Parts: sequence; structure tokens; C-alpha cells
Amino acid sequence: MSVNKIIALFDEWNSALQTGDPKQVAALYENNAVLLSTVSNQVRHNPAEIEDYFVNFLAKGPMGKIDEANVRTFGELAINSGVYTFTFKGDASVQARYTFVYRWNGQRWMIVEHHSSAMPE
Repeated sequence: MSVNKIIALFDEWNSALQTGDPKQVAALYENNAVLLSTVSNQVRHNPAEIEDYFVNFLAKGPMGKIDEANVRTFGELAINSGVYTFTFKGDASVQARYTFVYRWNGQRWMIVEHHSSAMPE
């Protein structure tokens, strides 16, 4: 699997954000995925909890951009970690560290782990 194809999975996720539909975003996560998000203290463990997180997040009009990507692949697993910046309605922005872990399910890459945390400094 090429690095560019793994990075393109972020573009697919970011495009799902642009739809404003939490169901479309949550559909990119495996049923047993874990979401550790930037703007919620709650760990999300299943599709309903992940979709619930994106209801509030999408209301802010987020648009993501990768600043630094580090991709590694291990057979049916791929990891993309680095730094991204989100801009929101009203020109607010936040830079955060991220990790996406993807698993190939035989048909497509699914997010199995997503960790995002705002930069501490």
C-alpha cells in the first residue's frame, strides 16, 4: 500500500466532514473502533458514540489540513500520525496531533483507532 493512498484516506475523512452528516463520517470507522477526540473528554467505543461526537463537531464547520504526516504500513494495518490543523466557522483554528490506525477489511481501509489532541504549547 502506497503512502499516498493512506494519506488519501484522510482526504476521504475530511470530505465526509464537509457533508455535515455525522453518519457519513461514522461510516468510515470500524464497528469496534475507538475515538479519542480533541474536544470531548468521553472515549467513544462504538458507531453510535462516534456518530454522537460528530454531531457537535460538524456543527462547528471543521475543515482539516495535514501539516505533517508519518505513514507506516504493516500488512493489513496502516498508521498515519502527525499534526493537522482545523479551521472552523468564524476563522477559529486549532492545531492538533493525530493518529489514525486503519485496518484493511478485504474491501476497504477502515478506521480502527483515531486519537487527536490539541497541541500543548
